[in-house]
Amino acid sequence: MNGRKKRGVPRRKRDQNSIEEAVRAQDMRPKSRKAAGPCWPGYEQVGMKRGKSGKMVPNCVPISTKSAIDTKSAKKPLKDPKGGLTAAGRAHFNRQSGGNLRPGVKGAADTPQKMRRKGSFLTRFFTNPSGPLTKPNGEPTRLALSAAAWGEPVPKNAQDAARLAAKGRNLLKRYENSKKKK
Repeated sequence: MNGRKKRGVPRRKRDQNSIEEAVRAQDMRPKSRKAAGPCWPGYEQVGMKRGKSGKMVPNCVPISTKSAIDTKSAKKPLKDPKGGLTAAGRAHFNRQSGGNLRPGVKGAADTPQKMRRKGSFLTRFFTNPSGPLTKPNGEPTRLALSAAAWGEPVPKNAQDAARLAAKGRNLLKRYENSKKKK
């Protein structure tokens, strides 16, 4: 510009000075703010979430709603102590695997679909049981309790399991016969 030299501090030097001042100011912040956490006053961190840029950032929520989040995220039992899975357990499995688990057929298998489902379950689980039916202390295992979830008596030994498997095969035969009639 007009062959004149600009006066003052060159731009590069000016930017460097402002960065150094910002760093100094940050170091001089009160230490209590750093100890308070990454959230504003009246807010508390509850885990992390993805920010707009895709990076993980603190999930800050108002302190009054924290208890509502805790009750919502309280885990429900996935396994039914009487055998099988609870509704929450089936939903969890379906989300994780993309499956379509439904509750067991408890009553009589009076429709073709119920015959097929119950017969298939009993045949698969009790023809060759994949583990013991009782624990060393005499209590039934989860495998044995699964029969109770389908409305069947809990097998105590291999003969009981064989009876359940035979019942399952009979149900599948009845299902095949009902299909042929149509």
